Amino acid sequence: MKRDGLALIADMGGTNVRFALVDENGAIGPDMVLQCADHTGPDAAAQVFLAARGGAKPVRGAFAVASPVTGDMIEMTNSSWRFSVHHVQRQLGLAELKVVNDFTAAALSVPHLGANHLMKLGGAEPVSGAPIAVLGPGTGLGVSGLVADSTGRWTALATEGGHVTMAATDDTEAQVLAQLRRRFGHVSAERVLSGPGLLNLYEAVAAIQGLPASYSTAEAVSSHGLDGSCPICRQALNLFFAMLGTVAGNLALSLGARGGVYVAGGILPRMAQAFFASEFRRRFEAKGRFAGYLSAIPTWLVTHPEPAFAGLAALSAEA
Repeated sequence: MKRDGLALIADMGGTNVRFALVDENGAIGPDMVLQCADHTGPDAAAQVFLAARGGAKPVRGAFAVASPVTGDMIEMTNSSWRFSVHHVQRQLGLAELKVVNDFTAAALSVPHLGANHLMKLGGAEPVSGAPIAVLGPGTGLGVSGLVADSTGRWTALATEGGHVTMAATDDTEAQVLAQLRRRFGHVSAERVLSGPGLLNLYEAVAAIQGLPASYSTAEAVSSHGLDGSCPICRQALNLFFAMLGTVAGNLALSLGARGGVYVAGGILPRMAQAFFASEFRRRFEAKGRFAGYLSAIPTWLVTHPEPAFAGLAALSAEA
């Protein structure tokens, strides 16, 4: 849908905020990254960005925030920013300002992604208009779904599905989860399916085998797991892929996601080859009597570098 005037979009994390302008045709202009700590709030940071764009005057905005969105007041999870949506809207002179969770924005990008930003892993063709599932391991585990109305307009579900209880599917996973329960109490999907989660898996496997945990970052675990130089890292990475398949299959069943399942987030595109060779798809389909149902559902890896921006651009165009 084409709308008059420029739109301001922003993706706010705990450390950085990334701004861009969207023109009337939906094209996203050059972005600018600013440090949150250097500015009192998103309105002040946005004014710096707009000044650098020749004093551009956007008429509406769409922001993604790395925190829950439950009302007018937004409290950033890993930043000191606390702001009122209406106040920022007034300060920037916007006719409207939409604020959504960052993974909601990523989910909204899915209907607008081209083949060059998607890698398919199994399944048949998607059922047109059927619900779509989206999940993404990164700093946490984002979980969403897309549901279309009678006009074909997609609505993204704002969920906390990353915090569902992680279930074991075999004895090895049961041992790993028992080890993590002793440490955390409740073991959510996010405790194992995220950057910190991969490190948790590695430390649990090492503890079970009575071996020292030599690495302290997810990056080190993934690197040594991918090149095979550390068997414990390799096992942790294999568990990561398989457990992600279990959770993705659960989500597909819960949503009836015959429109497909999209795996986003910053981790997997960097290890796409290992992901495609992993147990992910087998685990995705391993649901007993519903294996046939799931075997028809396609799964994709999202490789777009800024899916939240694509989602925000689509959101800003909606009346």
